[in-house]
Amino acid sequence: MNRVYIKTYGCQMNERDSDAVAALLRARGYSFVDSEEDADVILINTCSVRDLSEQKALGKMGRLQKLKKKNPRLVLGIMGCMAQSRGSGLLDKLPELDLVVGTQKLHRVPEHLAEILKTKDGLGPLPAKLVDISEEADSQNAIKDHQESGSVTSFVSIQQGCDMNCAFCIVPHVRGDERSRPMEEILEEIRGLAVSGSREITLLGQIVTSYGRGLENFKDKKSPFVQLLERLEEIEGIKRVRFTSPHPRGFKEDLVGCFGRLEKLCESVHLPMQSGSDRILRLMNRPYGRDRYYDIVQSLRARVPDIYLSTDIIVGFPGETDEDFEATRELFDRVGYDMAFIFKYSKRSGTPAAQMKDQVSDEVKEMRNQALLDILHKSSLRRGESLLDTTQEVLVEGWARKGGKLMGRNRGGRKVFFKGDGGLIGQLVNVKIDKATVAVLEGNVV
Repeated sequence: MNRVYIKTYGCQMNERDSDAVAALLRARGYSFVDSEEDADVILINTCSVRDLSEQKALGKMGRLQKLKKKNPRLVLGIMGCMAQSRGSGLLDKLPELDLVVGTQKLHRVPEHLAEILKTKDGLGPLPAKLVDISEEADSQNAIKDHQESGSVTSFVSIQQGCDMNCAFCIVPHVRGDERSRPMEEILEEIRGLAVSGSREITLLGQIVTSYGRGLENFKDKKSPFVQLLERLEEIEGIKRVRFTSPHPRGFKEDLVGCFGRLEKLCESVHLPMQSGSDRILRLMNRPYGRDRYYDIVQSLRARVPDIYLSTDIIVGFPGETDEDFEATRELFDRVGYDMAFIFKYSKRSGTPAAQMKDQVSDEVKEMRNQALLDILHKSSLRRGESLLDTTQEVLVEGWARKGGKLMGRNRGGRKVFFKGDGGLIGQLVNVKIDKATVAVLEGNVV
C-alpha cells in the first residue's frame, strides 16, 4: 500500500483542496502518514499570493529531495497555485520533482500518481516528468470529496476563480475565471456532511459573495449567494454557517440583511479593506472607496451591534506615502477589528503592481506593519476583555493540543478552552468566560 504525506501552505481554499485530494487517494487505497520519512508519495499544496509562501514551499521541497537517496521509489509532487504559475519551470529548479499539478487538475492527481508509480515499479515506460496545468471545464465541481467523516466543522467550496483583476493579485492567473457550482449539488454535499457529524459549514470561494454569477438567477431581489444562505437554514443538523473570502462589493442590502435574520449565520464577517486611502485603492483597482467601506461596516453593526469583524490589509503598496498610510491607520483604528491579516506588499510577477514605480522600502513596510499590529493587539484584547463574565455559546470541536481541555469557538469565531467530557464534542454548550487574552478565551461550562 502506498503511503502519502501532504503538506499545505496558504488559505482555507488550499486546505479544502488538499482534503479533496486526500479523499480521492484514500478511495484508491492509499494510506496517510504523519511523517515525510515514512511516505512513498509526498505532495506539497502551494500558495502564490505572497513571495514568502512560495519560498517556503520551494525550500521545503528542496530539502525533501534528499529523501530519494533513501527511497528511490519516492514520488515528489507540487500542486496548487505555485504549480499553476510556474509550471514546468519548477522541474529546472527541483530536479528530483516528479509531478506538477495545477489548480484545475487536482482531481487528476490519483491517475497521474498511478502512471508515475507504474513506471517506478518497472511496469510502464520511462517517465518524462509529468506536468498538468491546463484548464479543465467544470473543474470547480470536482472539489466535493472529504477526507473523513465525523469532523465537527467542514469547508465547502462553492465558487472558484476571480474576475476582479486587483493590481497586486496573482489569483486570477492561478485560479482562472469565476466559476460556480450548481446550488443543488452544494446542498447535497452539505446534507451529507450533516449526516456524518458536521455541525458548522464554512462556504469557500475566491470571491465567495460572487457565487452563482452566470449560473443562478436573482430571485426577489436576492443574489444567488443570499439564496444559498437561506437554503442552508433548512438543513437539519447544521448549526452554524460562515463564509470566506468575500469582497466589499458583495455587501448589498440583501446580504447585509441576512445578519441577525438567519439563525445559523454567525455574527462574524471577514471584510477585506486592503487600504484606507482612496488614491491607493484606485491604484489597486479596488472598486470602492474608504467612505463606502465604512458605510458597509456601519450597516453591519446596525444589524448586529457586536458583530465580529476581520480584514486583510496591504502595507507598502507601490507609491504609498505617509499620508496614504495615515488614512489606512485611521480607518483601521476606527473600525476596531477583532482580527486582521496584515501583509507587507511583495511583488508578484505578471501583476500590474510589480511594474509600478515608487516601490516602498522594506524598512518602511516593516514600520507600517508594526503600527497596525499594535492597534490590532489593543482592539482584539478589548474584545476579549469585554467577554469576561459573559456566557458564550460554544461549538465543541475537539481536544486542545495541550492541557487536557476541550476547544471550541463562539459564534464570533474566537477560540474557547474549557474542561469537560469528550462526549461534548460536536455539541453546543454554554461557557462562562473567566479569562481572556488577545486571541483566546477560557471558562467553565454552565
